[in-house]
Amino acid sequence: MSERYSFSLTTFSPSGKLVQIEYALSAVKGGQPSIGIKATNGVVLAVDKKQQSFLYDTSTIHKIERVTDNIGMVFSGMTADYRLLLKQARKIAQRYFLIYKETIPCTILVQDVAKVMQEYTQQGGVRPFGVSLLVAGLDQKTPMLYQCDPSGAYFAWKATAMGSESYNGKTFLEKRYSDDLELQDAIHTAILTLKESFEGEMTEENIEVGIVNDEGFRRLTVPEVKDYLALVLS
Repeated sequence: MSERYSFSLTTFSPSGKLVQIEYALSAVKGGQPSIGIKATNGVVLAVDKKQQSFLYDTSTIHKIERVTDNIGMVFSGMTADYRLLLKQARKIAQRYFLIYKETIPCTILVQDVAKVMQEYTQQGGVRPFGVSLLVAGLDQKTPMLYQCDPSGAYFAWKATAMGSESYNGKTFLEKRYSDDLELQDAIHTAILTLKESFEGEMTEENIEVGIVNDEGFRRLTVPEVKDYLALVLS
């Protein structure tokens, strides 16, 4: 029955679903794994960034990106859709700064990005974004971690996993997470969670880690990731 409604974004199926959104979520589940963990003193983002060919110049490919000095973002799903949403997020942040002369809070940025994603679920001639986002930031020195889905829904998390094998990732996090987790331990846990579903050898070249703390957001350098891998996987 749902096949009759699968080509229409704006028509509900009899079961109450917008089938194109279900397909968009399937694109997310087929994406590479990404992890977010909130610690007492910051937030960690980690992602598998293996490429289909070793001929790619991996130094030019980044999945964890800066939105503002205090906010970072990662995705699972379609890379091109992520680039568009990242650009929109940066525009939203800059617009807020021009009006209020201060950095946009993470919560407000997430609400505005989710609004953009939701608008693409109720118009003809467009399709939902085939991507889910993890957004990490600090609101008044309080660590925040949000997930935005193709439907425009967003959720605050203590720790979560997206992409392929996300169920296994969440199960692993449920066993390892604690409310008193500090940033260094959260980095170790994020790498171990990626390792659960990682195919092949994990190296500093095929994963990426970003952190948000009192100093702001930054992506860890390749040597830093190598040191963490040596510590965690030894």
